[in-house]
Order: sequence, then structure tokens, then C-alpha cells
Amino acid sequence: MTLALYRLGGWCARHPWPVIALWLVAVAVIAGAAASWGAPSSENIEIPGTESQRAIDLLQKRFPEAAGGRAQVVFATGDGDGKVTDAAFRSGAERTLDQIRDLPHVTQVIDPFGPAGLFLVSQDGRFAFAEIVYDTTAREVGTAGVAALTATDAPARAAGLAVAYGGPVVERLGPEETRTSELIGLSVAILVLAVAFGSVVAMALPMLTSLVGLGIGMLLIRLLGGVTEMTSFAPILASMIGIAVGIDYALFIVTRHRQHLAAGMSVDEAVARAMATSGQAVIFAGLTVMIAILGLALVGIPLVAALGYAVSLVVAAAVLVAVTLLPALLGLFGERIDHLRVPGVQLRFETDHRSSHAASARWARLVTRRPWPFLAAGVVVLAVLAVPVFSLQLGWPDAGNRPKDATERQAYDMLAEGFGDGYNGPLLLAVDLDAVADPSSALAAIATAVADTPDVLLVIPAQLNSVGDTAVIQAIPKSSPQDTATERLVDHLRTTTIPGLEKDTGAVVEVTGNTAAFIDISKRLSERLVVFIAAVVLLSFVLLTAVFRSLLVALKAAVVNLLGIAAAYGVLVAVFQWGWGLSLVGLKETVPVISFLPMMMFAILFGLSMDYEVFILSRVRESWLASGDSTDSIVHGIAVSARVITAAALIMISVFGSFALGNSPEIKMFGIGLAVAVALDATIVRMIVVPATMTLLGARNWWMPGWLDRIVPRLDIEGETVLPTAQPSSAETGNDPLIQQEPTS
Repeated sequence: MTLALYRLGGWCARHPWPVIALWLVAVAVIAGAAASWGAPSSENIEIPGTESQRAIDLLQKRFPEAAGGRAQVVFATGDGDGKVTDAAFRSGAERTLDQIRDLPHVTQVIDPFGPAGLFLVSQDGRFAFAEIVYDTTAREVGTAGVAALTATDAPARAAGLAVAYGGPVVERLGPEETRTSELIGLSVAILVLAVAFGSVVAMALPMLTSLVGLGIGMLLIRLLGGVTEMTSFAPILASMIGIAVGIDYALFIVTRHRQHLAAGMSVDEAVARAMATSGQAVIFAGLTVMIAILGLALVGIPLVAALGYAVSLVVAAAVLVAVTLLPALLGLFGERIDHLRVPGVQLRFETDHRSSHAASARWARLVTRRPWPFLAAGVVVLAVLAVPVFSLQLGWPDAGNRPKDATERQAYDMLAEGFGDGYNGPLLLAVDLDAVADPSSALAAIATAVADTPDVLLVIPAQLNSVGDTAVIQAIPKSSPQDTATERLVDHLRTTTIPGLEKDTGAVVEVTGNTAAFIDISKRLSERLVVFIAAVVLLSFVLLTAVFRSLLVALKAAVVNLLGIAAAYGVLVAVFQWGWGLSLVGLKETVPVISFLPMMMFAILFGLSMDYEVFILSRVRESWLASGDSTDSIVHGIAVSARVITAAALIMISVFGSFALGNSPEIKMFGIGLAVAVALDATIVRMIVVPATMTLLGARNWWMPGWLDRIVPRLDIEGETVLPTAQPSSAETGNDPLIQQEPTS
């Protein structure tokens, strides 16, 4: 692949306009396909093989009017203003409900003033709510449907009532994410690149190619939405990853290209060699991210699989753009890449070797002279940060975690105040009466037994379908949806209460609803998290063994990466579960760590850490093979890679961290988690733990049994050994004058 990339890079550099034209055609085709066959995101959540999904499938088949999307409208009077059922208040509320009944897809409005309203008015009469049942899913209702729903509040408000809208249809659409966070991340990235390169042109190329890759990735995600359901969370997460990796991949290639230019190579040769080396490393890093993230499909949850597909598409787009469009642009600009210099910033990134590497070389010398204290300090810091992970609670943020000005949050708070926390997470019992001789008696027995279950606040009488073979019973817990008591209640119903009822009545009863579904998701992900992490770590070990021909380097990388990611998990727990610094990220209440985040983070960070690992270790190994001096090779590797890794890390931290400014807790959690993980990886792991460990291992870093060396395939990621002879720079040969001139003791 090395020579193929060398030739591809050279061809793209020599023929920039045909490459650009091909990309324009490709974008036009993809955009047209996405417009014709693509589909917007969906909020349907399926968990095949779980009890909650079996219940949903039963209702969709036999009782579709009960299986559609649901929403709520909550009314409240002011303290001391009377009851909702008072004539004036009731009249305004009923006019609002009449408008709701006329909305598209609304099949039923269970209101507090009708025959079924007994359970829909609070004991003090200040609160009431109506259940809105749709004949379709939240996806089909869409933002337009939610907007139409929330526009019905005028009559009730005119009567003096407070009005708020909630329920699954409203909640799943979630808060609108602004583009502010992305713009902030991009602005910081521009600043970092400008300082790193000292040239506007050199800075602009990574920005341009990353945005092109992101745009293509977004179009591909929409196109994929026409084949499989794609959650609205997927494009947001994908854009976060796509921007970061797109800039990073381009950064590595442009850095190597400018290094070759500084060594006196022609533009075409510099591009070709940059592609064959850093371009190959980019492909390797991108593929590892994609392989790991696509492994999420094995979890068996379409929602999680869709996230993996989305991230894989933007990463694939970023890689393709980096190895084709970027070399074409590098060839197009040629020697002008260093034009439009940034005032006050020197062109020193990989061109002024002595000044760019002096500080990092001194730091590397310091670590290698005292490896034990630095190793101990690094491990202790990571271990302390990882301690909170033992309190990790997987769950799902709900309307109670939304901003207080959001209508779904207001509805949540009003229901909790007027009726109890459990009204925000009712459990649905789907009852199959097909084999029951006396359905009425069976339903009465089920309702009584469930009502007598500890932690059940209330049971709402059953709804029966027109055929009479299927019913739905609502059970209101005493606890909130995120409370562990609710999870225990669901487990108790499924394992203790319901089996006896099924035996006595002949009915088949299964627990579902949003709350039960999210509990099932969390349980499945928790069960498979350890296996997934083990598989990714094993893949990491095998790949690094093949690349660097070393067992100890691969083992060290696996252990250190585990510790670093555990530290990032610990920070998430401390912030979001324990509430440390929660106000700094714009939240008022603690939230559980979203169920799929640990698995998703691990897959993404695995690929990113591999990128940094390859970039450093390839330089270390290159120097060691040339000199045989273990310590000097470590210093050399750190010195020549520190600046680019620092720049890449700062860009990723700024992009990921900017998403903490978003509206949703889920986005905040991902942004902070990934930013912290990259920060720890680029500082404590790469600059302290890795050089200290490698210093202690010495020549054993590169030990590999002969029999294993013969059977493990060789992956020359940097590829320099098979390229045609060219005038090298000092950094490429390992003959670093700065490092050689420094004293060794």
C-alpha cells in the first residue's frame, strides 16, 4: 500500500484540477441521492429480544391505537387561584384540548374532564393533564407536529392557566441544538493551526478539507437514513467526530509535507512521500476507528448501531478526502503553502528544527533521566481520576434534565409537583388475552396484584382493544424514571409479580413503556460492555504488535490506554453523577451517564489513541533502528512529534469541548468525555507514562519471539523503508542535531 499511496499522492499533486472536478461530481451525486432517497433522523427505539420490545410488537400488531406516540399537556393554576376544574379554567383548557383533537394523527385525547379523568387531576385540584395518543410514531409526528401541538396553548393561557407539553413525542425530539458550539470549536482550531503553521494558506487547507469531509459524511448519513432508522443524536455526534478527525488527519499530512519541502524536495515528491507515510498512518487510524465503532452493531440495539454507522461514515469521508483532495490542493498551492504569514508567528512548525523541538527535547530528557518518579506520578494521577468510575450509573437523561425554560421540563416539574415523580415514567403492561376465558376477571386480578406491588403508586384501569384480545394497563411508580427504585420495581414485576399472575389467569403480561425500554437498553449495554472493551483491547494489541514488532510495546499501550480512558470515565462520573462543577457545564441537576456512552467513547478513543501511538512510536523505532540507543531514540521520538501531537490534541479538545455548550445533557457528556480523554492521552499518557515506561524497558521494548515474528504480518505504517531514495531531512533519518548535541547526563 505504501507505493500505491506514493503514486496516488504524486498523481493528485500533478493533476489537481481533475481531482477537484471528480470530487465536485461526487458531491453532486451524493447530494442528489440523499435528496431523493434519504430520510431524516428517527426517534424510534427498538431493542430486539427484550421484553419491552416484545410488548411493543404485540401492541403494534393488535392494538395500534395504544402503540402510537404519546404526548401530554399539563395545566396548572397559581397558588391560591382555585382549581383547574373551576368553570373559567376548565373552559380555557377544554378549548385547548378541542384544538389538539383536530391535529393530524391525533386519535385520542384522554382529558381530565371526561369519564377517564379521575386519575388526571391532582388531589389539591391545582394540576391536571391530558394524554394525547397519536396513530403514528414520534418520527412521523415530527417537529412540525410538535410545533402545532405547542401552539394550542393560547385559550388555556388566556383563562389564566399555566400550560406545558411533555411526553415521549415532545421529549424525543429534544432541544434544538444551535451551531454556536461548532463555530466556537472551529474558531479555536483555526487559531491553533495558525499558530502551529504560521501561514494562513497552510492553516486553511486542513479546515477546508475537514469541512468538505464533514459535509459529505452528513449527506451519506441522510442517505443511510433511507435504509435504516437514524436517531437525531447520530448527526450531532458524527459532526463532533468528523470535524475533529478531519482536521487532525489533514494536520498530520500537511505537517509531513512541509517537513519534506523544508528538506529540499520538490512539491510533487513532498506530497507523494507525505501520502505514503502520514497518509498511510491516517488510513490506519481511520480504519481502526471504523472497525471498533462498527463493532457496536454486535450489541443488538439499532439505536447504538446507527450511531456507529454515522460515525463510521464521517470518518471514512474524512480519510478519503485527506488522501485524495488534500494532496491535490497541496500540489495546487505548491510552494505558496507558506504564503500569507500570520503576524507575530514564525514559520517554525517542522521547518525550524532546533527551535521547534528544544523544549520537548528537554522535557523528554527530564523524564528519561527519572523514569520511576514520573511513571509513578502519571499512574497515580490517572488512578485517582479513575476512582469515581466504580460509582458509574448507566441510565438515560430525561425531561427532568432539560433546561428549565423547555416546555417538556416544565411539564415534568408540574407533574412531579402535582401527582408524584412516577407520573413522568409510567409503566405499560401489555396483556395478551388470546388464551383467556374470562378477560374481565383476568384484567381485574392483574390490576389488583400490580397495585399491591411495593413501589407502585397507582394503577390506571385497563384499555381493551376492539377485538378484546389485548389490553394495556398503566402502572405509575412511586419513584422517578431515573431512580434505581424504578429499575428494581420493573425487575420485581417481571420476576415475581407477573409470573404468578400469568399462571393463575392464563394471560401473557409484559412490561414496556419508555422507562422500561431505557432500563432494558442500559442492562444490555452493561452486560456487553466488558466483552466489547476486551475485544477492542485485543484488536489494539494485535495491530500494534504487527506494526512495531514488539509484544511489550503493544501490551504497554493496551494497559495505558485502558487506564487513560478509565480516568476519563471517572471525570464524567464526578461531574455528571456527583455534580462536581456541574454548573460550569450549564446543568443544575445530576444525570446518569448515558447508557451507550462508555462503549461509544471507548471505540472512538481507541482509534484516536492509536493515531497518537503510531505517530510517536514510529519515530522512536526509526531512531532506535538507526542508532541502537534506547534513551536517545525515546527523546528523539518525543521531540519530533510533541509539537504536532500538541496541536492535534488542542484542536480535538477545542472541538469536543465546545459541544459542552450544547443544550442536551447527552451532547455535553460526549463533548466533555472526549475532550478530557484526549487531554489526558496527549499529556499524561504520551508525554509522561509512555516515555517513562519505555525508558525502564530499554532494549526490551522491541523484543518479539522469533516464531511470532515469522507468523505475524508486517504492517509498515510509515512506509519509509520501501520508498524511492530522496533527500531526507534530519528528522527523518533520526540524526537530530539538537538531540545529539545535548549532554546525556
